[in-house]
Amino acid sequence: MAQVAAVTSADTIYVIDKVSEATVLTWFDKNWPRRWPVELVMEGLEDHDGVVTFPRDTPVAQTLFKCIIDPIDGTRGLMYDKRSAWSLAALAPQRGAKTNLRDIVVAAMTELPVSKQALADQFSAVRGRGIKATRTDLRTDKQTKLNPRPSQATNLAHGFASFAKFFPPGKTWLAEREGKLFRALGAGEEIFDDQYLSSGGQIHELLTGRDRFIADLRPLAFAALGVRSTLACHPYDICTAMIAQELGCVITAPDGKPLSSPLDTTTPVAWVGYANSKLARWIAPELRAVLR
Repeated sequence: MAQVAAVTSADTIYVIDKVSEATVLTWFDKNWPRRWPVELVMEGLEDHDGVVTFPRDTPVAQTLFKCIIDPIDGTRGLMYDKRSAWSLAALAPQRGAKTNLRDIVVAAMTELPVSKQALADQFSAVRGRGIKATRTDLRTDKQTKLNPRPSQATNLAHGFASFAKFFPPGKTWLAEREGKLFRALGAGEEIFDDQYLSSGGQIHELLTGRDRFIADLRPLAFAALGVRSTLACHPYDICTAMIAQELGCVITAPDGKPLSSPLDTTTPVAWVGYANSKLARWIAPELRAVLR
């Protein structure tokens, strides 16, 4: 499952990804309501000229929705049985090429646990109507309700906060600005760093109160350094941010504006997540100063 199957314009595709792609297409064929024609956006559809609709062969112009999916976000951690990955999906009214992250009205994320893990969580949300959260015991299929709550802390001391710097490209650039930000904030020495190699996983850590601040600025680092790399967050990786926002988390572009990248598999997305609005008001101005 850890073998490289392909390298596309979006990402490196592993054998485990190919299994999930077939499963998703089969599910849509069997289950998607015909009265709601939809365009599917997902990695691995290159063999279909990048355009897949349901019911099959519906012209994109006649679809009502655009659905963006990352079947396995956190492939690298899961395929080595290190840490849960997440299956991410979001739905937006169809606006053609103009459809973007701001248009998402429904989102869902499901935990894909490692082999020794018996419990898995699922979160979903409809914009403006809150979230639903459940935990499933995989041994019995019994579900229990969850009540996630983001951290209400007003500082970073003794909490988790980090810049995403998973790969060698841009790591030094990112670490330098991370250190500069924390010094400017006077945030203290005991700030814990957790590199969860999954944007969906990072959203989960924010909405459940585990992390207080996350910045994924890899596209900015690559641009500043002149690095050509696909090893960045893409719209399908961050499509479930709305779930955390429904709970009061603040998730924006680095300049503080709403995320508005098109719903595709190739656009690099830089984003910043704060567990609550007080942290956002404290950190965001200093972050913008550091990036200037």
